[in-house]
Amino acid sequence: MQELWFDSREVLIGGRWQAAAGGETLPVEDPSTGQETGAIARGGAADIDAAVAAAQAALAGDWGRMTATERGRVLTRLGRLVEERAEALARIEAQDVGKPLTQALADARALARYMEFYGGAADKVMGETIPYQSGYTVYTLREPHGVTGHIVPWNYPMQIIGRSVGAALAMGNACVLKPAEEACLTALAFARLAGEAGLPPGTLNVVPGLGEEAGAALAAHPGVRHLSFTGSVGVGAAVQAAAARNIVPVTLELGGKSPQIVFADADLDDALPFLVNAGVQNAGQTCSAASRILVQREVHDEVLARMAAAYESLRVGPALADLEVGPLISARQKEIVEGFVALADPAHIVARGAIAEGAPGGGHYVAPALLAGLSPDHRLARDEIFGPVQALIPFEDEEEAVAIANGTDYGLVAAIWSRDGARQMRLARRLRAGQVFVNNYGAGGGVELPFGGVGKSGHGREKGFEALYGFSVLKTVAARHG
Repeated sequence: MQELWFDSREVLIGGRWQAAAGGETLPVEDPSTGQETGAIARGGAADIDAAVAAAQAALAGDWGRMTATERGRVLTRLGRLVEERAEALARIEAQDVGKPLTQALADARALARYMEFYGGAADKVMGETIPYQSGYTVYTLREPHGVTGHIVPWNYPMQIIGRSVGAALAMGNACVLKPAEEACLTALAFARLAGEAGLPPGTLNVVPGLGEEAGAALAAHPGVRHLSFTGSVGVGAAVQAAAARNIVPVTLELGGKSPQIVFADADLDDALPFLVNAGVQNAGQTCSAASRILVQREVHDEVLARMAAAYESLRVGPALADLEVGPLISARQKEIVEGFVALADPAHIVARGAIAEGAPGGGHYVAPALLAGLSPDHRLARDEIFGPVQALIPFEDEEEAVAIANGTDYGLVAAIWSRDGARQMRLARRLRAGQVFVNNYGAGGGVELPFGGVGKSGHGREKGFEALYGFSVLKTVAARHG
């Protein structure tokens, strides 16, 4: 495993690693132990100002003069460096976020794949010619916004940096990245690798700090021309309000209460791993977690029994122990999740995983909980919990399944489990979600697949070519030549 050096106590601005302007730091905690393990810089408004100025300088300099092909080559090199250091990055992420090492390694490889994909796509975003009046030639161009701001959460730092920053750089924007204060380390490590790959100074700037300080300053900065935010509904609304004062477009991905719908004709052997894993992966701290399992009554008891057995085999422990489930990110998140579980009648809790023997007492561990017998309008069946908790809800027919699935304020992801091809097509159209999976869930991460939600899950799309369109401005040129 190749080591990856970076100084976690510094910000990166204009290609220079330096202390935050205020000279302050924030503690770094290992969720597996609850112990403080280091510190990060506490960036603020002055650092954001400097980072935006550095990004503007990069656009006026080497980065702005690069062709799309050259940009793509830099990103491709960056992808190779990430792949070479994947094990080191995974270990950093596992200890910083608390996710099992295998999951962290998958995230590191996904980050490499994002750079590979966007490196290859950089010179393939094209305009078009438009038939118009005689004597005119009309065509369109796609151009970068300029400086883009990226506020990234703590649950999947590497993946979300990949799908957000990768697409923005491919289109020629210069980026200011504000990672979550709970999990900054892989963002800083990635920035170090970006410099090694040949990204010009100022093209990617990283300012750790508190959301209400550095994050708020970035969202409201008049020099930022596009914002990308992933996080809670409340903070997303605040980011959008701040950006609106500068008339700046925003991509928001705000979470969900995603359903998997299991019909009586489904292949239950095939479905079971997806039903469970999509709810407990990353300790359920996943925007697209399948926290609702809707099951047709004919097979409800069988699915419940199978899922209960799977839950009882789940073990929760330190990230580096690489068990099925790791700790939650913080003591506060543990308190929130346990508070939700306490809302259930004891009879509704049909199965729980177990905290592994020897797990550190200070770690933020919660045993996964499988719930049943809840009404569809119960808080546990409607609100996002962001922990390893799933609710099993019965339904009679397609109409009821659709009504329950669409019966929340969210609309991020949904899945349909059925062998009936006509039913698959009907429900895929009727479900209120940005992604619908048929006889699978998540499609292995799907770097190429546009991702985003409707309703309180947000708006705009990341991943795939759609992200490139979002990180560009369409210009129409109408040339009159007679």
